[in-house]
Amino acid sequence: MSEAEWSGFLVEVVTPRFPDGLSVFDVQGQSRDPASGRVVRERSKLLVVVVFDSPGHRAKVAEIVDAYRRRFGQHEVFRVEQPVCAGV
Repeated sequence: MSEAEWSGFLVEVVTPRFPDGLSVFDVQGQSRDPASGRVVRERSKLLVVVVFDSPGHRAKVAEIVDAYRRRFGQHEVFRVEQPVCAGV
């Protein structure tokens, strides 16, 4: 995935679902290819969205994960939900 492809995905898919803000980090990832069993290492993105707990937010995250899988041909997308204590 190129930076231009990621930027397009962010603009078209992610931002409309979470317009109030998010963070993106460049990371190095790895996973095991299910077909060959080989460990594959690749540049990746870590997307962080902090929202109030809501079934509507979960659906938006699921839509983003599904769109990412389809667009970039990924067999897995790592997703973590973690309660946090935040203040402004």
